Amino acid sequence: MFDRIRRYAGRLGSSTQERPEGAQERRAHNLFEAAAVYVAARAEDDQDRIEEAAAWVSPEALSFGVSELACRAVVALARERDETPAAVARDLLGLPAA
Repeated sequence: MFDRIRRYAGRLGSSTQERPEGAQERRAHNLFEAAAVYVAARAEDDQDRIEEAAAWVSPEALSFGVSELACRAVVALARERDETPAAVARDLLGLPAA
């Protein structure tokens, strides 16, 4: 699951359109795009990309996006494992089974 997120986030960073030299990117970033890039960069320990994604949206929006991404990832992984989201979340955090 996380490999899919990393690949998706990697495509976001490499899918830039050709721009004239010196032209700056003016497109506004979606908070979910920022969250996906931020989380993938954290997983890869890429500090430059972490800071870049964090600058795309407000800290509150980034926090919401990361939370939403975490929820969706836990649900997807739970379906994949045929377990409850609570069991998957506890396992990912290294907590004992409830």
